[in-house]
Amino acid sequence: MQSKAKTPKEYISELPEDRIQPIMKLRETILKNLPGGFEEVTSYGMIGYVVPHSLYPDGYHCNPVLPLPFINIASQKNFIALYHMGIYSDKDLLNWFVTEYPKYVKTKLDMGKSCIRFKNIDHIPYKLIGELVTKMTAKQWINLYEQAWKK
Repeated sequence: MQSKAKTPKEYISELPEDRIQPIMKLRETILKNLPGGFEEVTSYGMIGYVVPHSLYPDGYHCNPVLPLPFINIASQKNFIALYHMGIYSDKDLLNWFVTEYPKYVKTKLDMGKSCIRFKNIDHIPYKLIGELVTKMTAKQWINLYEQAWKK
């Protein structure tokens, strides 16, 4: 589902009833644990957490008008998704997450490159996600991003 919402609260108000609480709880978990320097926005039809232009004026290489994306959360047709660019870019962080996940959820991890899919909303590991969010600062993300894209 790609939303045209202008704010995270507007995005949440458009959700199906069964998705409101899980998305609100994911949002609260991220906001509570996100290191300083990131900003909450709506981007790509989702709730996003970005490095603002005030911290990283170059913006996103695909569209420099946009701030540098880091995390997004979305209600998709068959699942809730958490997109975390740090996991995609940092092998150690990915390995940590993959190792920790089974300690919180008994079902198999459903994951793409940066996308973690939760088909059963009752199995979202909020505590683990909170810990994941603390593991990369805006400065660390900028450095990883530049290593990958500014070659």
